Amino acid sequence: MGRALSKFAAAAVIYAGFAVYLYQPHFKNFDKLQYLMLVNAALASLGCFVLSRRWVASFAGSFFAGAIYGFGPFSLGLAGYHPLAGLLAAAVPWLFCPAVFGPKGKWQWLRIPLSALPFLAMVALFQVLTYYRLFVIPTQSRLHFADLAGLLAPLVMAGRTPSLLGFYHIPIAALLMGASMLLAARRFGVMAIFALGTILAFCKPFFNVSPIIWLAIPVVCCSALAGVGMQGLVSAGSADRKWILLTAIIMGTLAIVTLLFATKYFQVFAGLASGYARLFVQTAVMYVLGAIAAAIIFFMARAKLRLQPLRWAILCTATAVDIFFGATFIIDRIL
Repeated sequence: MGRALSKFAAAAVIYAGFAVYLYQPHFKNFDKLQYLMLVNAALASLGCFVLSRRWVASFAGSFFAGAIYGFGPFSLGLAGYHPLAGLLAAAVPWLFCPAVFGPKGKWQWLRIPLSALPFLAMVALFQVLTYYRLFVIPTQSRLHFADLAGLLAPLVMAGRTPSLLGFYHIPIAALLMGASMLLAARRFGVMAIFALGTILAFCKPFFNVSPIIWLAIPVVCCSALAGVGMQGLVSAGSADRKWILLTAIIMGTLAIVTLLFATKYFQVFAGLASGYARLFVQTAVMYVLGAIAAAIIFFMARAKLRLQPLRWAILCTATAVDIFFGATFIIDRIL
């Protein structure tokens, strides 16, 4: 219990410190309510950290799962609506905790109705907000297929829309590994929750709930899967190398695709789209870095070299760099 509390405290301090660092350059323009954005980022990260401890044994895996959610494009992008919008997203991982850590043994079936708690709570919260005529997110704001471009290059979409879909680039490698582990383990409950949250984000509003907030549910799922995937990459042996190779190939493919987009934008007349082109080049660089990290781990697994501290160092360094620069860029664009 003591070690768990110390890890919780360490994660909370780091998240809070990073939130202050990100927003500090903009404090001079803040009103009192905008300081809530720091709390939102830290609470969201800490909630996903706690939630992921159910499946991730390592501190590093859970820590980055929390950072991917709380400081990811979706959570930070909600500041483009209203400071309270981020608080709603921050509540989602905490609302899943009763189902994840709840009843065991013969009462385990209660986890199914408890899994509906985030959905029911969100409906109730929006009813209260509507009653007080506080519209933190436009009711008609929902996900469109055009927003799926954010999956490939979220930084390019930053500033164009507050509905930022997607993750930073290098965590996608861990997410792919985590998704393959999810499929192998046949976690149908998690798949169902992910699918329902995604569908609701595309649907028309009901009960005055803005559809875009439902996107927090699949983003939480994916963030936890990224933490699982990081641990999977670190623990992978020779028998798992095909999954690591597939991850490296996908990351390399994403790098090529984004470079092709960069080339297209560089060719726009008079360099009018050169800013977007440079962002695509930076995106491609991060995908290449992710492909290299996955390739290194692949060759280590192929040679039957565990060297887990080295694997953690590679993954954590690359992921931290990606989150640091990505979060800084998004905050500067939005604010």
